[in-house]
Amino acid sequence: MQGTIIKGIGGFYYVKTSDDIIECKARGKFRLDELTPMVGDKVDICVKNNKGVIEKIHKRTSELIRPAVSNVTQAFVIFTFKNPDLNLDLLNKFLMLCEYHNLKVVVCFNKIDLIDINEHMKTINMLRNAGYEVMLLNAKLGNGIDALNNYLDDNITVFCGPSGVGKSTILNHIIGKVVMKTGDISAKLKRGKHTTRHSELVEFNDGYIVDTPGFTSLDTLFIPKDEIQFCFPEFQDFIGECKFTGCMHYKEPNCAIKNAVEKNIIDKQRYDFYIKSIEEATGGRNKR
Repeated sequence: MQGTIIKGIGGFYYVKTSDDIIECKARGKFRLDELTPMVGDKVDICVKNNKGVIEKIHKRTSELIRPAVSNVTQAFVIFTFKNPDLNLDLLNKFLMLCEYHNLKVVVCFNKIDLIDINEHMKTINMLRNAGYEVMLLNAKLGNGIDALNNYLDDNITVFCGPSGVGKSTILNHIIGKVVMKTGDISAKLKRGKHTTRHSELVEFNDGYIVDTPGFTSLDTLFIPKDEIQFCFPEFQDFIGECKFTGCMHYKEPNCAIKNAVEKNIIDKQRYDFYIKSIEEATGGRNKR
């Protein structure tokens, strides 16, 4: 029988199959292989006397550390222009981290009732020109939430962004529309016996939502220096077009990406952030 781990606590894993949620233990062989089941894992289980055992963990497409969830496919990157003010470098760092984990990205600007949107169209257009979907929300009133629902099917979605931008408000608006899921799962798993907060997947339509707002760690220094360029989607059409093989798009002459910046095809602020990132990078085989 196949299923998805939607919750793990105290050595027990709760696996959602096509018609039930089954409490499972993991085979000892996973410890020998130094492989620990994670929320989000696709698994094969065997059930006897209403007790499940995880027999196989399928290959993961992604693996996040904090929150500890596998097979996440999408991130809602949530920021505000005001209260708190937008930190563009921090936003770009979130985007770089999402790209490194091969996540689809939807950028959400919340609290738009606090600003004149026309004053911030340069930033919005910069992100759209880089290839990102941008949504404008007023989560306090629920404005824009329904449009987000269209992105959730067939995805495991995580929320990320700095404190105070309304991640929990948006999450609660969406999960609050799930008539059955959270109550029934909580009753089945007897939530209340455990007070420690853990990642959990909440089923929504044909997808899942990670029920804890996203990345708590924003360390990007582990990304190899020569891989940072692949975390900028607007670079992709130009990579490989430079004069020199292995071009880092920094000090090398005849660089296709630098030429695109000069022609305003690639935004200079985004390119400047790329340069800052490779200067700060300590990981990777091509330290410079």
